[in-house]
Amino acid sequence: MKRGPIRYQLDGLVALLLFGMFAASVLVVLLTGADAYRRLTRRDEAAYDYRTCAQYVATRVRQADTAGSVAVTDFCGEPALVLSEPEDEGYATWVYFHDGWLMELYASITGSFAPEDGERMMEIGGLELSLESGLLTVTLEDTLGERTTLSLSLRSDPETVSRRDSSPAEHEDGSGLTYTDGGEGAASDKEGVAL
Repeated sequence: MKRGPIRYQLDGLVALLLFGMFAASVLVVLLTGADAYRRLTRRDEAAYDYRTCAQYVATRVRQADTAGSVAVTDFCGEPALVLSEPEDEGYATWVYFHDGWLMELYASITGSFAPEDGERMMEIGGLELSLESGLLTVTLEDTLGERTTLSLSLRSDPETVSRRDSSPAEHEDGSGLTYTDGGEGAASDKEGVAL
């Protein structure tokens, strides 16, 4: 008779051990899945922030793209995009990087102001700007350290306009964009440079 209760206790112990192993396995799978989800969410947020930031810069440049209204200058040791509008003589919008943020400041061109006077637009890791021959190059670094470059061909730049006007053959593709076939230095939306 004593063999029966011991066998029942061993059966119960084995069942308890199997249940414990199953519970531990489920916990490991859940934790691994949660970590993967967290990484994917972080990556998607960074991609969204980058796209939003790139679109913001491109839109601001397009809004101010008139002759002499887009410039890159030094602002407290960092490059700044200066966007002036003809109807607001003496005032400009400054877009720059400061303390981990893309900043915007609408102020007098001749006034003195500090980088922290601007309004925080979005959190980024860095910003590099250059303007050469009507091509504005914006290099954005996201909060994860990944860098991406955006190139914008200024429509109002005299060199860019004259190159487009002297190209061998121009076509409209129905979208309202004009692109060129051939010609040295011809700008083309088909090649990834925004016109």
